[in-house]
Amino acid sequence: MSSSEQLEEFMNGLIRRNPGEPEFHQAVHEVAQHILPFIQANPKYEKAQILQRLTEPDRIVSFRVCWEDDEGSVRTQRGYRVQHSNAIGPYKGGIRFHDNVTQSILKFLAFEQTFKNSLTGLPMGGGKGGSDFNPKGKSDREIMRFCQSFMTELCRHIGPFTDVPAGDIGVGGREISYMFGQYKRIRNEFTGVLTGKGLAFGGSEIRVEATGYGVVYFMEDMLAQKGEKLEGKVCAVSGSGNVAQYAVEKLLALGAKVITMSDSSGAIHDPDGITTEKLAFIKHLKEVKRGRISEYCDEYPNARYLDGKRPWGVPCDLAFPCATQNEISGEDATLLVQNGCKGVSEGANMPSTKEAIDTFQKARIMFAPSKAANAGGVAVSGLEMTQNSMRLSWSREELNQRLRAIMGDIHRKCVQYGKSDDGHVDYLKGANIAGFVKVADAMLAYGVI
Repeated sequence: MSSSEQLEEFMNGLIRRNPGEPEFHQAVHEVAQHILPFIQANPKYEKAQILQRLTEPDRIVSFRVCWEDDEGSVRTQRGYRVQHSNAIGPYKGGIRFHDNVTQSILKFLAFEQTFKNSLTGLPMGGGKGGSDFNPKGKSDREIMRFCQSFMTELCRHIGPFTDVPAGDIGVGGREISYMFGQYKRIRNEFTGVLTGKGLAFGGSEIRVEATGYGVVYFMEDMLAQKGEKLEGKVCAVSGSGNVAQYAVEKLLALGAKVITMSDSSGAIHDPDGITTEKLAFIKHLKEVKRGRISEYCDEYPNARYLDGKRPWGVPCDLAFPCATQNEISGEDATLLVQNGCKGVSEGANMPSTKEAIDTFQKARIMFAPSKAANAGGVAVSGLEMTQNSMRLSWSREELNQRLRAIMGDIHRKCVQYGKSDDGHVDYLKGANIAGFVKVADAMLAYGVI
């Protein structure tokens, strides 16, 4: 049976067992296309059915979350925790609050998280959770009541040696604080059961910045592999949340020129470049005013607003998708390549569609998948777990050095498994295989469980 036939047979079985979960199907396909040939060359994994076992989460917990809004009306949401694999450590992954949260999305995120956490080299398994609760437009007290109700159920399933959640879309420092307070209240213990906490109660320096910084560090290493530097490169960034903001911050620090950012309404293109001062305006706009990115053009009239559009039609050297999944379509990818884009480093989780990835790989441009490029956030979350366990705190400088070393090590692993005879590095293949090997070897050691 050829590799393509084997992949098709494998995916048909997976889709049959998991109907109506397109995001999960997409994530598994992205990994299986490289893992199946690797398994054929290493029969020990095939005999133990490692990939089949890895596409079935250890467990999925679904629960009702009841809370009361400010008008006194009782509201009901659905909560989830997908505990995918704890082969190499406690389940670890974020909690997402958004009205588009489904079991399919959380399964894809937990599956990706397992490989991502493996790549960091830290002892962390993979998991993900969340709810279809949307915090936008809610008061602080409504969010507090929801978070407390959510944690009242979730606390049964997590713990510092079992499952350590973190933040994600819709879950920032405020939400983590409410949930941690409720966990401490119910369990009567102060442990590192959540990461992304405030510095006053066990949080870590540079946790907020880590994902954005890591995305840029990975691109820096990809360029160095080709004998190039970030300095002077024109960069298109999507998003305007934490990941995008700190990716832009690090790009500017390393001498790159950033010309775009975006939100769900549209994108801005500033041909003069987004400076440190302009970035500070965006941070205030998003974090304090809760405004729209279009307001940037009112403040800086040389910029233009691309209403309802993403930034991928703007010519650039490098692209950093930092908004959401599947934000780069096949058409967007074709535009990027035609306009001279030489590399893509994914800041969001699975922001490129299959068609987009195929386009990037056919053009043989540098493509860093999210499981490798955006692992900086969970890496520092793992370092927060270590600090909590040791009852100490590291400085910003030491943490940044550790983050830089981890991202460099991830890049090295991707090159090890993804470099072809002609010197080209397939970072998607390298990340998939490198992430798989560590988890698979642990599963083999445990026997059939």
